[in-house]
Amino acid sequence: MKQQAKIDDLDRAILAALMDDAKTPYAELGKRFNVSPATVHVRVEKMRTSGLIAGTEVVVNSKMLGYDVCCFIGINLNAARDYQSALDKLNALDEVVEAYYTTGAYNIFVKLMCRNIDELQHVLINKLQAIDEVQSTETLISLQNPIKRNVIP
Repeated sequence: MKQQAKIDDLDRAILAALMDDAKTPYAELGKRFNVSPATVHVRVEKMRTSGLIAGTEVVVNSKMLGYDVCCFIGINLNAARDYQSALDKLNALDEVVEAYYTTGAYNIFVKLMCRNIDELQHVLINKLQAIDEVQSTETLISLQNPIKRNVIP
């Protein structure tokens, strides 16, 4: 089990600022928090090294690329031993953008992005449900995503 990161109020403040805008210069953060830019740099590097900051990414507006349908699919497998094989096949589908191994009603829960309902139907019938390890699926179409955020440091 990974050890929980030990951070103080300055680390939390730096994290919150970078989560708001990852391009904020260290000099600006230093002024904001009354520390030197070098202190900010050292703190950020410490959080990267510890694994607390796992990366920096560009967030793409999928609607601007024509992906208008977001849905979540609960997947039941034929057997628990089919998990890794099914996961490998799901990972090969470009439309699958997230996957979770879950407890409860489904073995795997995935998030799919498609351009339209016709594409979603094609993906469901010809790709996802065609995976041998998949016993059944349930699809939930997202109408909007009103809350989207990281955990608060």
